[in-house]
Amino acid sequence: MAGLECESDPEWVRKLKSEGAVRLLDLDNCPNGWASPPGDCFRVRGPDYLTTKTKIPGGDWLLKPLAFDWLKGSTKVNQVLKHPNGRVRQALEKACKDCESDKKPFVWAFNLQVPSKDNHTAVAYFVTFDTIPEGSLMDQFLKGDDAFRNSRLKLIANIVKGPWIVRTAVGEQAICILGRAVSCKYSLEENFIEVDVDIGASMVANAIVHLAFGYITSLTVDLAFLIESQTEAELPERILGAVRFSELDPASAHTVVPLSQVYLENGESSLPARFWNWKSIGQGFSHLLHTNAADETASASASPRVNGVDSTHVNGADHIKEDDGEMMPRDS
Repeated sequence: MAGLECESDPEWVRKLKSEGAVRLLDLDNCPNGWASPPGDCFRVRGPDYLTTKTKIPGGDWLLKPLAFDWLKGSTKVNQVLKHPNGRVRQALEKACKDCESDKKPFVWAFNLQVPSKDNHTAVAYFVTFDTIPEGSLMDQFLKGDDAFRNSRLKLIANIVKGPWIVRTAVGEQAICILGRAVSCKYSLEENFIEVDVDIGASMVANAIVHLAFGYITSLTVDLAFLIESQTEAELPERILGAVRFSELDPASAHTVVPLSQVYLENGESSLPARFWNWKSIGQGFSHLLHTNAADETASASASPRVNGVDSTHVNGADHIKEDDGEMMPRDS
């Protein structure tokens, strides 16, 4: 398992770990901070789980801990790794330019959107420098569709320390398939995948997390992310990455400027392709209306009319040919 203070980590990785709204601290003493608990803090499906239902300690993580962000915004914070001002995105882009092609990092980000007045969000980042094995669950997850991802992405939550009312509501340990329990949106690019988890989309999850948020300054939680093993060949389960956050102060969260506002400040050239697709459609439609209006004015004075009807329209109708191409890019 890679330690949080591993000297072999590149400088940009060490920098990301040590910066952010909350500090990287010791696992057993991290007030308003974060750490990475060992995989053995969690119980996962063992090699004989399908027949014996036996679970085993989680073992080593598949990914290395990279960073933790505690953020808030005027709107829900989405697609953090696509934000041009994001510290992890900027560091990742520079690292990919500077390193050899076969050693480029690949980042996994889990963005937990907390239902709160100030749209708080906790983002755990993990990284690998290794080639993902062909056909592995990680490979299937990256290449699969959202239905596959929604059926496999699992969260294990342990309440390490907290008031009785939260422990009662959550239990000592909570396990769920995220895509079934709440709403997940996936952003996949060459060097990262981000999962935006909208906790507020579920009435039950919203109520529990809303309750827990009221005690967040006295709460210590361990979270593990993994891809559920559902066949014998996929067992035992392996933890992708794990994070502990402790006694977070809502006021310490960094404020994020919404992407839409960044695009406006940078000019229209920075607007996403989806906007330009719709803008082009609108401009084309407007041009079509003006062209048709001019044609009708001209035809009204020049076209022959039969029994008060424009003879050029008697035997047919005007048609608008639709583009067969896909107008809006699919979200990955």
